[in-house]
Order: sequence, then C-alpha cells, then structure tokens
Amino acid sequence: MSSEELSSSITDWFFFNSWWLLLPFVMLLVIAAFIVAFVLLLYMISPLISPKPFKLNGAHVVVTGGSSGIGKSIAMECYRQGAFITLVARDETKLVLAKKEVEKCAINDKQVVLCISVDVSSDYGQVESVIKQAQEKLGPVDMLVNCAGTSIAGKFEEVDMDRFKKMMEVNFLGSVYPTRAVITTMKERRMGRIMFVSSQAGQIGLFGYTAYSPSKFALRGLAESLQMEMKPYNIYVTVAYPPDTDTPGFVEENKTKPLETRLISETAAVCQPDQVAKIFVKDTVQGNFNSSVGPDGYMLSALTCGMSPVTSITEGLQQIVTMGLFRTIALFYLCSFDSIVRRCMIQRERAKAADKRE
Repeated sequence: MSSEELSSSITDWFFFNSWWLLLPFVMLLVIAAFIVAFVLLLYMISPLISPKPFKLNGAHVVVTGGSSGIGKSIAMECYRQGAFITLVARDETKLVLAKKEVEKCAINDKQVVLCISVDVSSDYGQVESVIKQAQEKLGPVDMLVNCAGTSIAGKFEEVDMDRFKKMMEVNFLGSVYPTRAVITTMKERRMGRIMFVSSQAGQIGLFGYTAYSPSKFALRGLAESLQMEMKPYNIYVTVAYPPDTDTPGFVEENKTKPLETRLISETAAVCQPDQVAKIFVKDTVQGNFNSSVGPDGYMLSALTCGMSPVTSITEGLQQIVTMGLFRTIALFYLCSFDSIVRRCMIQRERAKAADKRE
C-alpha cells in the first residue's frame, strides 16, 4: 500500500469514527430543538384552551364574609370594575360600614350594594333563602366569593374540642352552603365563577394550626371535585391561598398564637388586603384554579399542585419544570421550622427546670 493510499485510509477511518463521536451531540441538538418547538407550540395553542376572561362590569357578585378584611377588599375591587355587590356577613353594624366603603368605589350611578345579615354556616335553608332574595333584587349570581371564615391557633391538646367542630362549620360548610345555593342557576345559564378563600395553612400544615389547617385543606378537595363537575358548564372554580394579611381576623388570631407559630409566621411578610384582593379577583376572572400571592405563594402552589386542574398548558409546564427546584427549597424551609419548634421546646424545658430548682 502506497503512502497516499495509507493516508487516505487513515483519513477515511477518522472521518467515519468522528461521526460516531459527534452522534450523541447531534441527537442532543435534535432533542433540544424538538423540545423548543413543542414548548412554542404549547404557548401558541394555550390561549385556545384557556377559559375566556369573565367581565365584572354589570355582573352580580356575592361576597360572604364581606364586612371586613379580604372579603371587603374583594368587594371593593369588584365594585371598581362595575359589578353589583351583595355583601353577606353576620354583624349588621359592620355590614353597614362596609357598604359605605364599597360604595365609594363606584364607577357609575347604576351600581348597587346590597347587605344581607346571615350566618352562612348555621342553616342551609336560611342561606338558600337569602341568596334567592339577592338574586330577585340584583339578578342571577355571576360570581360567588366564599370568604367567610375564622381562625384559631393553639397546640393540639390545648384547643377545646368544640373549636374543631366550629372550624369545619364556618370554614368548610360556610362555603358549601352558599355554593350549593347558586350552583343550579349557574349551570342553567352555562356561566359563572366561584372563589374559595383558603389559606397558605391550607397548603401546608403548621405548628398551632391543627384545628384551622384541616378546615382550609378541605376547601381544596371540594374545589377540585366541583371544578371537574362544573367545567362542562363553563363554570370555573378558583382556590385562593392568602398569606398572613393585615386584617382584623389576623390581629385577633395573633392573640392566641403559640410562640412557635408566631416565629414561623414571621419568616414571611404580612400583606395588605387590597393587594391580595386584586390578585384573587384577577385570577378568578381569568378562570385560574390556583391563586397565590408573592414568590412564596407561587412556590407553594406549584409544590402542592398534585392532581389539581390547570387552565393552560403553560401553567402545567411551569409546574413540571419548577417542581424539583421548589421541593429542594421547601426542604430547607421545613428544616428551619423544625429547628424553631425544637428551640422553643428546649427553652420551655429549661424554664421549667429552673422553676423547680427555685
């Protein structure tokens, strides 16, 4: 074999084998290009499968727990967008004051604020009756905001047994009854929005919330089941997860919070009700199933999405991509919470030991 032939054979051999070496990189490029094209396609078709935004102008919005806090702020936000409002709460005095505040947000002289005093957790027949009255005056309910709720913080063995029952009655049944009262009409009209105001304590169980958290977790189960039933009727359900928010209820809750609960809560900022209300109303109008506030809220919603429905393919992709990272971050949070609980326990034991020595 001549030197030229040998050189040519060597060149051919390297050329042939170099392709094998480059093949994995070529495959990676093809896969990457496919993924990019797939994601772009999903972004393009996502608006086609998402629910159409709901218009609040002229709509009838019922807000339970609307006399104060987040409920009142939601009513004000809806009123700013032209809605007719029915405020539902127990305290007539607070309702009258709330009505005056909501009316200041009017954008036209046709808008009306109706007040109804009733305990939405006590008797379904009574709730059904007052909702019927509201619909006779302001028309069918287009959007229901279940915001009536209460909270208590305390160690499991220190919470009175009747408080566990009260939490489920107010926070869970207090949402079931109004929803049941409006759902038939919504199905007949093939339209509607329902918001359940849960809590970040309805996404993660925390020290001191053994009575409160289960009642808020229950709302998610209700919402997921209800959404599957109502979606064919163009009715969309939203579960809102507010963080600690500067409301009268939050102030009252702080009076009974154990030290551990207070220290854990202080790891996140306290939000303002108007800020929270704007986000919740926007998500409900758009038909989003989950509604959260801030980076912590977004992370919790992604982490706990499980089998929750999504209203766009984009949302589902975001959850898939971020799940691993958020779980890693969450583990650090959980370690921090456990550390707080252990430190508080050690401090109490030392204090008890010191008292015994004295």
